[in-house]
Amino acid sequence: MKHHRITGGGNTSLHVVETGAPTGRPILFIHGLSQCWLQWARQLNSHLADDHRLVAVDLRGHGLSDKPPAGYADARLWADDLRSVMEALQLDHPILCGWSYGPLVILDYVRHYGEDNLRGIQFVGGVTKLGSEAAGAVLTPEFLKLVPGFFSTDVNESVSSLGALLHLCFSTELQAEEHLLMLGWSLSVPPHVRQALLSRSIDNDDLLPKLRKPVLITHGSADRIVKPEVIDQQMRRISSARVEVMPAGHGCFWDDAERYNRQLREFATSL
Repeated sequence: MKHHRITGGGNTSLHVVETGAPTGRPILFIHGLSQCWLQWARQLNSHLADDHRLVAVDLRGHGLSDKPPAGYADARLWADDLRSVMEALQLDHPILCGWSYGPLVILDYVRHYGEDNLRGIQFVGGVTKLGSEAAGAVLTPEFLKLVPGFFSTDVNESVSSLGALLHLCFSTELQAEEHLLMLGWSLSVPPHVRQALLSRSIDNDDLLPKLRKPVLITHGSADRIVKPEVIDQQMRRISSARVEVMPAGHGCFWDDAERYNRQLREFATSL
């Protein structure tokens, strides 16, 4: 495993990890709200590494990346972050895999830099817009009830809310060690970052019909955060998208890593 420091948008220092075949086709993993690169451990340490170059980024405000006080509403900064990672590591037409919040970042990139330098896109339990009634309609009441606690500076309230979020993410019960590890990296994200991310008012749905590179939409049928209806309500505009509904939760790549990895490999090798 290689660790990199890359300067992203606005001179923000980003932490990026890399593993797999140095000359393999690259896959760039983008985590969700209050997570980090470790969320993709079951992909980075899988057979995908045999013939793919696997890269995972800590988004600004997360993991070991810088946590600036502001700038999270600026789509150009998110786009610059991804471009900086791709250029610094010389990723040749990567597949961008975004989980949950991740598709927002992917579409920020597409809006500002287009898709010519991409091989394909995967949305995993993802959303494409925030800050509107239509955006909120695809989020479950159980998740929305937790949101105020994400913004709290009270430690006990943060632990309670983020612990409940982890419970919603997976259809399989986490081991105690896994739960504590994930809770730890969730708590490392400052409350102001979570609030800034969820306070964005953004709608990227206008980009969806324009996508020409292959798109894989992966969703868990037991997702308790983003309703499966998101496939129809937001992503039906991608007429050529391939859809895979897994018997898993929001973190389907963790719940059933073997199946997820197999589907991602099939998608990658078809491009």
